Amino acid sequence: MIGHELGGRYEIIARIGGGGMALVYKAHDVLLNRNVAVKVLRQQYVHDEEFIRRFRREAQSAAALSHPNVVSIYDVGQEDDTHYIVMEYVEGNNLNEIIKERAPLQAEEAVRIAIQICDALEHAHHNQIIHRDIKPHNILIGKNGRVKVTDFGIARAVTSSTITQTGSMVGSVHYFSPEHAKGSATGEKSDLYSLGIVLYQMLTGKLPFLGESPISVALKHLQENFEEPRELNPYIPQSVENVILKAMRKNPNERYHSATEMLADLETCLQPGRLREPKIEFDNPDFDETRVMPAIRGSIADTLAASSAAAKADRTSPYGAAERERTPAERTAATSAARADEPGEEEEDRWNSEGLEEKKRGRRWVKPVVTVASTLVIIALVYWGAMTVLGWFDIEEVDVPYVVNMNETDARMTLEKAGLKVEEPSIYTDKEGVAKDIVYEQSKPNQRVKVGSFIKLYVSTGPKLEAADNYVGKSYDDAVAALVALGLDQEKQISKKETFSDEAPGTVLEQTPPAGEQYDPKTAAFSFTVSQGKETLKMPKVIGKKESEAIAQLRSLGLVVNDSDIVREPSYRPKGEVTAQYPYDPDAQVTKGSAITLTVSSGLPDDALEYTFNIVISPAQAGKTSEIRIVYSDATGQNIEWGKRKIKDTETFPVKVVLDPNTEAQVQIYRDGQFTDTFSRTYGDVQSGADAPPETVPGMDPPPADQPANTEESPTNGNTNTDGADNDAVAQ
Repeated sequence: MIGHELGGRYEIIARIGGGGMALVYKAHDVLLNRNVAVKVLRQQYVHDEEFIRRFRREAQSAAALSHPNVVSIYDVGQEDDTHYIVMEYVEGNNLNEIIKERAPLQAEEAVRIAIQICDALEHAHHNQIIHRDIKPHNILIGKNGRVKVTDFGIARAVTSSTITQTGSMVGSVHYFSPEHAKGSATGEKSDLYSLGIVLYQMLTGKLPFLGESPISVALKHLQENFEEPRELNPYIPQSVENVILKAMRKNPNERYHSATEMLADLETCLQPGRLREPKIEFDNPDFDETRVMPAIRGSIADTLAASSAAAKADRTSPYGAAERERTPAERTAATSAARADEPGEEEEDRWNSEGLEEKKRGRRWVKPVVTVASTLVIIALVYWGAMTVLGWFDIEEVDVPYVVNMNETDARMTLEKAGLKVEEPSIYTDKEGVAKDIVYEQSKPNQRVKVGSFIKLYVSTGPKLEAADNYVGKSYDDAVAALVALGLDQEKQISKKETFSDEAPGTVLEQTPPAGEQYDPKTAAFSFTVSQGKETLKMPKVIGKKESEAIAQLRSLGLVVNDSDIVREPSYRPKGEVTAQYPYDPDAQVTKGSAITLTVSSGLPDDALEYTFNIVISPAQAGKTSEIRIVYSDATGQNIEWGKRKIKDTETFPVKVVLDPNTEAQVQIYRDGQFTDTFSRTYGDVQSGADAPPETVPGMDPPPADQPANTEESPTNGNTNTDGADNDAVAQ
């Protein structure tokens, strides 16, 4: 596929991923001049008409989603047997790569990512689209930190003939919801269960369920409990763990009712008031959970059986029912009535004599008085003893100082000064946003405790530091990509300064901070000095200049002219004049330090001939001043200005020319701005040595006496043309 152009506009550049049903390529949209991602259906599915129809329909449904956290769908097409979907290309990494590299993530970062995923799911569910394959591989993290969810709608396109691929279920079994694992209908809550697993994995670096085969993992989703997140990572806030526990309930009715509800919980779970909220509790054990009952021994079993039988008999007996319906007061009254039917002390007293009865009545008050007095004495003694003992243990209470945001040394001194002790060891951890050695949490804050009580301190080891790599000599783009992967913001934390150098363009020349220095990815500022390549300039024109002038000009611009690079050869140009420059033509871009070769005239060739025209020129009107201009053409060039001169009398003008075997020398005379005459000699004329009479340009006849002289009129010489326009043509 690489190098192929799909649909006449998507040029495939490289393969960037793939799954069980499709391959993903990076491509360039030549029509809109942008990079895109192209998902191509695997060849084994191209003949399944039902799958293709659903594939297109679901892709079109996904294209209807417009959300900043959803990868946009641009196009769907087919070329021969190739079915493809064109989507937004995200420059960055997928969440699975980030988890492998950096998990467990800080709670703040994990929740921020989960919020954006949940926001995307809320939008999709609102549009009746269930993802069904939420997993870190389908979560893209752009270089700007933006989360993008991809692969919407593909899972729903599976038909009965594509449920398995080489014996495995389509999808990712480690992120299945229990209803998905059972093959039941899946809905919005299945996506939320999968998101709970993704959040679990971000915060612990582990999956909740592992097994030797996909089937064993699926069964664990149905039947087993997972190890709770805070058991693996005690630094997870309880409020965040509660989100995971609720999202991962096996019973869908006990999960969040919608992505909106889960999103609201995620957005508030890191608020200070919620961090230490109670652990979430559920009324009923999770459904489908496998429970192991202890074996019942014989005697206990018999007892339980008897109790069960008695209870059953009581439930079936009308007396039992009547007894159950009595109130406690009625049961008490009934008991008293039963006791009244039994023989008691009063009946026995009637058998005694009357005198004995009177004696008893006289002493009846003694026993209650003794009893009450004894009781009071005992109570007094107990109270006195208790007060005495408590006095021995009565310890002064103090208010626990609030030492959060103090450095550890000051915090310890403050607590000890208040009569308290620091529980050892203190908890040291890297706490984002808290400087090194600063207390970020303490036990028993704002409480009143006994003097000598222990206080636990939680101290920041500072942000997690990275050692700066050596980027000198490497590509600037590669350096930026590596830093962005570590969490740096390209726009805010990375800057570059470009300069000219001998290194290739884009090569890092210097860096700050230097290699090996520790830095905090959240706050560090990297600056790079980057090569622009060698400095370039516009090549000047030195042809026609004297050799010394040309060399001085080129060297002043940083170009190199070596004596060995100067070529001297005969030329019809004056000796010492530059006749050619190589390898850069005038105005071409040339790099500083480039070598330039000059060709310089060494004088006339051996076959050149020199000839001097002696031209006698008179003013247009005798006694009046005329301006004479002479232009010549010969082997050294065309229309060369010989010069101008003003005359009042007839004068001779020597005009020296050079001829080669193929050139005719020609001299043109202009008087008072008008073309007047032309004189020429061929190479053969000069070579023959024949004498030639002087060429003359006579003056004009004087005007009649009744007309003023007009110096602008054309000359009447037979070699001239009275039409000014034609004269100009001849001059050319």
